[in-house]
Amino acid sequence: MLDVTRELVELMDLAPIGDDHFQGQSEDLGFPNLFGGQVLGQALMATTRTIEDRMPHSMHAYFLRPGNARAPIDYEVQRVRDGGSFSVRRVIARQEGKEILTGSVSFQVEEDGFDHQIDMPDVPDPMSLKTEQELNRELLDRVPEKFHSQLTRNRPIEIRPVDPVNPLDPDKRSPHKQSWFRAQGELPDDRILHCCLLAYASDFAFLGTSLNPHGVTFMTPSMQVASLDHAIWFHRDLRMDDWLLYDKDSPSAAGGRGFNRGSVFNQDGILVASTAQEALIRQRKSAKK
Repeated sequence: MLDVTRELVELMDLAPIGDDHFQGQSEDLGFPNLFGGQVLGQALMATTRTIEDRMPHSMHAYFLRPGNARAPIDYEVQRVRDGGSFSVRRVIARQEGKEILTGSVSFQVEEDGFDHQIDMPDVPDPMSLKTEQELNRELLDRVPEKFHSQLTRNRPIEIRPVDPVNPLDPDKRSPHKQSWFRAQGELPDDRILHCCLLAYASDFAFLGTSLNPHGVTFMTPSMQVASLDHAIWFHRDLRMDDWLLYDKDSPSAAGGRGFNRGSVFNQDGILVASTAQEALIRQRKSAKK
């Protein structure tokens, strides 16, 4: 396991600080604010600490405030219901006494039933594509030096975009994006950990799907972008140390918000999870003028 991956696994290992209360450390990825995927992954992990013999099948969360990447996060879990087949937990994430995320997670006992799925799209093999770091290095001569370390730093999740967009010179495209991703290095055989790491990774390069038709990116000076909410459904077992395809589309953008959907497939074409997110994609009026 690479050092950056080991650090990510340790980031998901929350410390108990009271009855159904847990604390997680923060990771600075060089973004202006705390990466939302980290809070999703840790919040999911916190709820699993109050469950036995059931796996998460869905998570719905709202981002309430920007997080501080240099401060710890406290997670409060509320036991809403434990039924014969399903359990529900509510989770609240706080920094410095203020809520930054609230959400609910539903768990289910494992059972057999009807089984169908959509087909995985035909895409290039991940090893034939450049990594995000390789693509970013090609832009360094056009980016201020203070951003170089952020663009080229080694991260625990390796991402290889299909048909990548140049963030400095975007063209207008259809509202679709695809990328392969995986954790760098082998992970423990812990099903819960793999679900939490998928929640973490599912927030990377998601909201940008709704920017494609408008020829802008998060690096466009006039843009203010932020995740507003996030939902993930776990359909089947997955491994985050194997390649997963993230197939994304954006059916709508309106009112300064972009709606995004995602399907996550393993290399065998099995649909392992689905996601949805609405994001703030506000273009400042002064910049338009």
